[in-house]
Amino acid sequence: MPTNIDPNTGLSREEGRELKLLHWIYEHPERDAAEGNPQKVLDLIEEFGKTYHLVIVGHEKGQHITDLIAERKPQVMIELGCYVGYSAILFGDAVRRAGGKRFYSLEKNPEFAAIANMLIELAGLRDFVHILVGRSDESLHKLYTSGKVTQVELLFIDHYKPAYTADLMLCEQLGMIVPKVSVVVADNVLYPGNPPYLEYVRSSVEKKREAAKAGPVRSYNKDGIPQRTVNSYHTPEESRPLFELTGNPNLQYESRMIQPEGHRDAIEVTRCVGIAE
Repeated sequence: MPTNIDPNTGLSREEGRELKLLHWIYEHPERDAAEGNPQKVLDLIEEFGKTYHLVIVGHEKGQHITDLIAERKPQVMIELGCYVGYSAILFGDAVRRAGGKRFYSLEKNPEFAAIANMLIELAGLRDFVHILVGRSDESLHKLYTSGKVTQVELLFIDHYKPAYTADLMLCEQLGMIVPKVSVVVADNVLYPGNPPYLEYVRSSVEKKREAAKAGPVRSYNKDGIPQRTVNSYHTPEESRPLFELTGNPNLQYESRMIQPEGHRDAIEVTRCVGIAE
């Protein structure tokens, strides 16, 4: 029987539920039917999530992003935060169907990455979805310096909330954010919320230039982010960015929030539309 039931949701937050998910799917009567079938694997994850709390983007928000993939047709898509692989399967399948070449998923926790890889393999996407294990900023830097990714076409951010802004700034200063090309989608901007990120992507060039006069950013902006979120998913040595960050304050963004009807959370879709002189 599930333990550690959340009184607000009725879902179990039992320790080790992610590994339990893997066993549950591989022992499920529909396991053979799920082989090579991304949608079936997603359905099974969602079914498990009706009993156990899983931190996944879900169908409602996910549909908006798969529609965006069909519209933009990225050759390469990157996500920050893989967890059990739900979004990697959902978006990786969409990118492949849209004619793309590769989906990169960056995950700090090696146990989550191992679970995700097993489910990605079951879905028939192992050759298309590639998981990089380690800090998101370090992995982004490696992708760029190795020449594997030179620009962001579509980036999905769903990892450590205080790192959202910092990792976007890293992409900016590496020259990966390109006007008329780059689109960034951030999850959980209402629940648990990420005021620093929303302020950054909605700021004017003038405001960002003024902020840049203070010098490089050396810490995460945690203002307005719930403390329980700040304290999760990192160790003391990871409590600050790996690189000094300057970003590129001259980049111009158009950003809007999409909140599915009846949903307490939302995604922020940010398009780079130009660069100021």
